[in-house]
Amino acid sequence: MHIRKYDFDYSRRYFMEKTSKGVGSAGILAALFPLMANGEGSYKAYPEELTDIEAYTKGQIKVGDEINADNVELVQDLIDPGVYQEVSQDGRTFFILPTQTKIEEQFPPFYLDKTLQNWGQAEFGSDGNVYTKDGKPWIGGHPFPDPQTPEEAIADITLSWGRHDQDIFAIPTTALDPNGNVQYDYDFVWAQQQTQCLTHPDSAGGATALPGKEHMLRHQSVWFTYPSDIKGTAFMNEWYYDQSKFPELYGYLPAFKRVRRFPTNQRFEPLVAGINLFLSDAWAAGDPMLTWGNWKIVHRGPYLGAMHHNWLPNNENWDHPKVGGPQGGSYYRVGKSLLPEVIVIEGEPTGFPRAPLSKRRIYFDARNLMFPQAISYDRRGEIWKTFEPGFSYRKIDDQVLPEHAGNTINASDGRPDWSWNWVISNDLQSGRITYFHQAKEIRGGWKSEYDYMSAEDFIGKYMTKTAMRRLGT
Repeated sequence: MHIRKYDFDYSRRYFMEKTSKGVGSAGILAALFPLMANGEGSYKAYPEELTDIEAYTKGQIKVGDEINADNVELVQDLIDPGVYQEVSQDGRTFFILPTQTKIEEQFPPFYLDKTLQNWGQAEFGSDGNVYTKDGKPWIGGHPFPDPQTPEEAIADITLSWGRHDQDIFAIPTTALDPNGNVQYDYDFVWAQQQTQCLTHPDSAGGATALPGKEHMLRHQSVWFTYPSDIKGTAFMNEWYYDQSKFPELYGYLPAFKRVRRFPTNQRFEPLVAGINLFLSDAWAAGDPMLTWGNWKIVHRGPYLGAMHHNWLPNNENWDHPKVGGPQGGSYYRVGKSLLPEVIVIEGEPTGFPRAPLSKRRIYFDARNLMFPQAISYDRRGEIWKTFEPGFSYRKIDDQVLPEHAGNTINASDGRPDWSWNWVISNDLQSGRITYFHQAKEIRGGWKSEYDYMSAEDFIGKYMTKTAMRRLGT
């Protein structure tokens, strides 16, 4: 007879105690990040039932099984209320994937290098921003890879969204009405360039900030390439390093052929008609972190999230099959794996007195501090919308996805890369769903790439007022 030293109740009690204290390193049997940093993986930090879905469910669910309305009750405590509603009431299904444990499979390689190199050098200044111990702006990677507070967790995701110095994403987007019909079909490009916290050795000759832009954090632009009546519509954000300052926000509307400045707090509205994507939603941290406040840790525990094996390179344009909803096509059919620990934090938009939401709850995978879910609540405190992404290492595990075997996207030094793959944004109150994925290419010839151009050229081509006018023609 196999007697477990650490049973389910032990883990539950341990997580409840850490949540009540509001602080504490991730991990149960040992601190998580030191184990991962030493190449020992994450399994040694947790008892068996938190690393094996079959052990957790006492054999009722195993890797490869589909979760649907008939069996979702078996994993209800492993999913959030939004996903539970989608599966139990709207026909969504997903399947169980194995969990990756190696640290190098959960980060872009250069970002991981800097996280390990700079670990322990970050602190908050008196103004609430992140600095090194000698008072300089942050120097790249996670400032707090083993977060002890909710503020440290939100800093990890806000200071570098995509965890590359430079990203350009080709994104096909579909917006559905409450009956599951396609209401809008868009293609857009999302581009972002870090000016601070740089990690790639070629970004600024090994420096951690672009010369002349030390007061900035990033430049970010989005422009639409399809359909023809919206083609050329573009928006540009210029983020300051000081997280108490609102970004500069500009828009280009082809019908008027001019760039106009938008109200800086206009971050809770659709970018274009019909979609559920707001600027505030980006990476669950679309606003400067000091314009939000009253952060608290509200839960810790295991969770089923789409953090691994969600890149399908042999599918047409990296798309995903659809499932559920009134027409059978409202959600991506994706895989989720057992995450041993999520840190769930909750914050309020303190810098936005007219914000339509009262709070946002963000689920962080404790291993890499990326989010598998973000839930926004309306002013009454009721769930409004979910913003759920999927991520993947850019080297296919032949045992997990044999139909996609042999595909790899490498960083400039030959190591496999990592990025997001898809997002489902669900307005649960109206029944309107927007889903989009990172594609190989979209109409207009734009392709998804990372760290492929000099920062100065990238900003000049895509992130200036002149560039917005040019992209709109």
